[in-house]
Amino acid sequence: MREVTVGRAHVPYRVMGEGRPLVLVHGGSPGSKAWDGVAGAFTGTSTVVLPDLSGSDAARDDGGELTVELLVEQLAAVISDLGKGPADVVGHSMGASVAAALAAVRPDLVRSVVSVTGWAGRGDEYLRNAFTVWRDLAGDGDTFARYTMLIAFSREHLAAIGPAAVAELTTAFRPHPGRLRQIDLASRLDVRDLLPGIQAPTLVIGCARDTLISAEYSRALAADIPGASYEEVDSGHIVMAERPTEFVKLVRDFIHPG
Repeated sequence: MREVTVGRAHVPYRVMGEGRPLVLVHGGSPGSKAWDGVAGAFTGTSTVVLPDLSGSDAARDDGGELTVELLVEQLAAVISDLGKGPADVVGHSMGASVAAALAAVRPDLVRSVVSVTGWAGRGDEYLRNAFTVWRDLAGDGDTFARYTMLIAFSREHLAAIGPAAVAELTTAFRPHPGRLRQIDLASRLDVRDLLPGIQAPTLVIGCARDTLISAEYSRALAADIPGASYEEVDSGHIVMAERPTEFVKLVRDFIHPG
């Protein structure tokens, strides 16, 4: 485990594999372990980098308000500390917006971008109210965890894995302070002004069964990035868990064409 210090934050990151750097950026989640199910699939062709940004369980900071600018600064510090040149950057959910913002403001650090079920701005009334309800449930840990699980996975996936696995999943979605800071940022996140400035090749992946970040938001994000490609997967929000093989192929084919 390596670590960089950015202001008052200590940002750990894991490194595995060999090749051109591939940075996997977590969204509103416990952190980089959200990628554990697919990270190994890229190690044969890429140096996989798994940072834990502020708000994650592993990062240490002053507990202050999260901003896109803060997370972009941390992500830039990780890539610079690695010292292997510009990286392919894959961001999931809120991490997709952070990855896009990094590409816009630090093009020297980004070779390509993959945005996975991301969104550009504050969204419509549905999204704003979904974040409000999610945050307001924090006083009841069990209900918060169950609601988080319901917006993280499709109905079909939960039915397929069965009651025991569903019950186990809820333990990963408790209302820890970092999670609440992430939700607060998600509710006011807005990178729309940055998107036209992205020069790196970009792939946007939307998820057809995502009940939180509708594929409609991902399609709109793709439309605002010059030359971006768009693909849609029949999955809920955490596509890495629901459709890992399809997800890995999309990313691998994009960052290593031919």
